[in-house]
Amino acid sequence: MGPTEDMRAATRPLIGLIGAGIQKSLTPAMQEEEASHHGLHLHYQLIDLDRSAEGAAQLPALIGAARTMGFSGLNITFPCKQAVIPLLDDLSDEARAMGAVNTVVFRDGRAIGHNTDGSGWARGFQRALPDADLGRVVLLGTGGAGSAIAHAVLRLGARHLVLVDREADRAVALAESLNAQHGAGRVSADVDVRRALPGATGLIHATPTGMAKLPGLPLPAEALHPGLWVSEVVYFPLETELLREARARGCAVSDGGGMAVGQAIGAFELFTGRAADAARVDAHFRRLVAAKD
Repeated sequence: MGPTEDMRAATRPLIGLIGAGIQKSLTPAMQEEEASHHGLHLHYQLIDLDRSAEGAAQLPALIGAARTMGFSGLNITFPCKQAVIPLLDDLSDEARAMGAVNTVVFRDGRAIGHNTDGSGWARGFQRALPDADLGRVVLLGTGGAGSAIAHAVLRLGARHLVLVDREADRAVALAESLNAQHGAGRVSADVDVRRALPGATGLIHATPTGMAKLPGLPLPAEALHPGLWVSEVVYFPLETELLREARARGCAVSDGGGMAVGQAIGAFELFTGRAADAARVDAHFRRLVAAKD
């Protein structure tokens, strides 16, 4: 890429999202709006695997095409966060530790994989609950989002993390991996959130329960207790049943918008090299969600 192309890519970045069923994503609007405040003419293209019978089998060709067409980067979502790894030239330490990539940056002919899910949760969590006690944290749900958050909360200094999942083997395997990476004895696993919560200082909810299409509570309301902080990952709706019950019981809360905005900010900064305005992105995100209600 010559100087003219370099200058064009810097001021007119081309970004995409590869995933299945992504037509309702808020990411294009968030990225393009923030870019406009920096004088950038960013175009964000949805690349929906559901629009082709080949599905995820297209991934190698799509990564190659993005390189050829001069994309600055890509966001990666379900079902490609693991499948994309062999197609990349290198990984950030965070992506390597998690074994998953949600952001690819193209620089100097190389494709580098990053993961902004965990760091995105941490950004939002620290803005909402800066004084949260991380003595004993319960994480409900150890899928993709939960796994990323588990790494992040340990990096923030959680003294003990209890992973709770109905799939006991998955929780145990993640606990073993986290103990190996972050220090023996810091993480344990359980299948019963009611057993895990007494004595906990905080609860992170990382299952789909509470989404508009899957309403309800992910745990008995009476298991919540005053003094417990609650961090929600679900962001549509922003006010889930869990958050309502937690507030009613005197819990400090952080809604799912924090992670959605945080991971988007992380990706934006990787793509553009510009520092995003967190308050501005958050306000825009909340307007977008309200418009969909």
